[in-house]
Amino acid sequence: MPDNWNLTPISPTVSPLQVRGACPHDCPDTCALLTTVEGGVATRVQGNPAHAHTAGVLCAKVARYPERTYHPERILSPLKRSGAKGSGQFVPVGWDEALADIAARLQAIATRDAQAILPYSYAGTMGLVQGESMDRRFFHRLGASLLERTICSTAGTEGLVHTLGGKVGMKVEFFAEAQLILIWGSNSITSNLHFWRYAQQAKRQGAKLVCIDPRRSETADKCHEHLALRPGTDAALALALMHELTVHDWLDHDYIARYTLGWEALRERALQWPPERAADVCGVPAAQIRALARDYGTLRPAAIRLNYGMQRVRGGGNATRAVACLPALVGAWRQRAGGLLLSSSGYFPVQRAQLQRPELLAGRQPRSLNMATLGNDLLRPASADFGPRVEALVVYNSNPAAVAPESGKVVQGLARPDLFTVVLEHFRTDTADWADYILPATTQLEHWDVHLSYGHTDVLLNRPAIAPLGQARSNAQIFRDLAARMGFTEPCFADSDEALCRQAFGAAVDGALLDAQGFAPLHLPDAPFAQGGFPTPSGRCEFFSARLAQQGLDGLPDHLPNHETPGAAPQHAPYPLAMISPPARNFLNSTFVNVPSLRAAEGRPLLEIHPDDAQPRGIEDGAVVRVFNARGSYMCHAALSTRARPGVVHGLGIWWRKDGLNGTNVNELTSQALTDLGAGPTFYDCLVEVEAVADCS
Repeated sequence: MPDNWNLTPISPTVSPLQVRGACPHDCPDTCALLTTVEGGVATRVQGNPAHAHTAGVLCAKVARYPERTYHPERILSPLKRSGAKGSGQFVPVGWDEALADIAARLQAIATRDAQAILPYSYAGTMGLVQGESMDRRFFHRLGASLLERTICSTAGTEGLVHTLGGKVGMKVEFFAEAQLILIWGSNSITSNLHFWRYAQQAKRQGAKLVCIDPRRSETADKCHEHLALRPGTDAALALALMHELTVHDWLDHDYIARYTLGWEALRERALQWPPERAADVCGVPAAQIRALARDYGTLRPAAIRLNYGMQRVRGGGNATRAVACLPALVGAWRQRAGGLLLSSSGYFPVQRAQLQRPELLAGRQPRSLNMATLGNDLLRPASADFGPRVEALVVYNSNPAAVAPESGKVVQGLARPDLFTVVLEHFRTDTADWADYILPATTQLEHWDVHLSYGHTDVLLNRPAIAPLGQARSNAQIFRDLAARMGFTEPCFADSDEALCRQAFGAAVDGALLDAQGFAPLHLPDAPFAQGGFPTPSGRCEFFSARLAQQGLDGLPDHLPNHETPGAAPQHAPYPLAMISPPARNFLNSTFVNVPSLRAAEGRPLLEIHPDDAQPRGIEDGAVVRVFNARGSYMCHAALSTRARPGVVHGLGIWWRKDGLNGTNVNELTSQALTDLGAGPTFYDCLVEVEAVADCS
């Protein structure tokens, strides 16, 4: 542990009333925070102006953090279920009673087979300490089932790994110098605010901005051009761009020869995708595809901001691969304002083994369960192939009843009388309603943590600004306490949260600088791949991936049609509309749904539908509609809008199920089918029908 880390238990302050921190939420920006504290109460959260990427600016959601922290419905003591499952009946209990009972229940299950215990967590906090440290040690020592944390980004991650070598790319600040920016699958104004500042700077300097997204988003409104392609057709568009780059010779042959692998094979595939073919698949004019290819082939520097929405379909991994090939074809990587950024998180030297201690498995190899198929897995009986039935579920940093696909099955599983469920939470979420115990967790204002980013390249430290409210404890402390109750005596279970902060990066990060200002940059080249050096096995941008070919997969990127395509199969005939479920502007997944000011700004659950689709169904603006398919139904209000293209509807999410007019949300309709690479969920690969509801009582 480096001795230049000098964290102290008492929060140092920038001034007598301001404490440095970091935003914990699942956004590329990972903002640096300043929390104003008066009399021990946090009165304001703002962006830290000393942090270049944050520049003193926060999104409307995180700026409401005091409102969330002091919410009157905050859970501040352990709660034990006192009525039937799902009844919402709980009674307060002491920590000693709760921990003793939970430990005894888990120990009894583990004695039979610890794999019957399943942890379930994701990015309720992105912190390395409260998100993936003491919890992993606990479950490794126990021998519980492993969780494949796939719900957001694994298809895109695998696409990058097999093309660029990892989650790496250009530095976000250099988008400000680009002359062409493709914003591909991202509503940056609402989900990547600080990137949007750089894009606007480039626009003021003459850059052209193009948005590629099925939805005419707020970002699309502000771009020079919008390509409203059908969901799941991004690879077809990318291949058509390659076609045009090839036939017009808008290629950097020297870069291709020196720093790429598999060009001849990719060239042959691209030549099979003239703009007319892609136009038929994507539902956009061939002339628009040609114009975009001309811009991408001739304007320099050209930069692509890719985001994860476009990989939540069957072919999401291939689509990411196809888009990630484009910068190498035109030599965009030669300039610091050229290239592509999906995620920068692969640059961070996180010491995950030190945090998570996989050696605690002691040679055991527990099964792995995919979090995207939780609904099926909770309902599966024991078998030779599956292993033991899931008997205990420990949920933290997630709300699977609301966010997991095919949530009707998730709720059926949570309702099992024989399933023991423990939820670490701030509020009575949809998932917490089904718990046997709810344990009160701290918020970001109340605990230590350290953060990487997937949108910039600075490490951030979060210092607690206030004491934990009520009896709340940090996630790490709760698992530390459970480990003690289970009799785990390994020294690593005594590590404090501050010690875990130090272990996350060790000597790889300037701890003194992190202590002093709350953030510390990684030292990386401005144009990391100007002369190749990709972190692939070949050191080149791999158009052809031998690793994929060895798995029996296509070594080249290709367009894969969605699992659910209108008219492609008889079972899809009753459901002619494609549905995507982008986030509502004022929510972040399900985290801020119950914050009064944000809830009021959002209004009510909505389905955006194009007037051409609404008119033959007799649907008027504001009417109650039932959105349905074979998996279930969801009732909400219709918003007639040209933000939706004909044939595609948008179920804006993620509202809690209890806020739906019929007690469901949009994930009642999404499927547990998985992506081509990375075994990720396919939230945007979903067919539905919509009908007006005369009476919703």
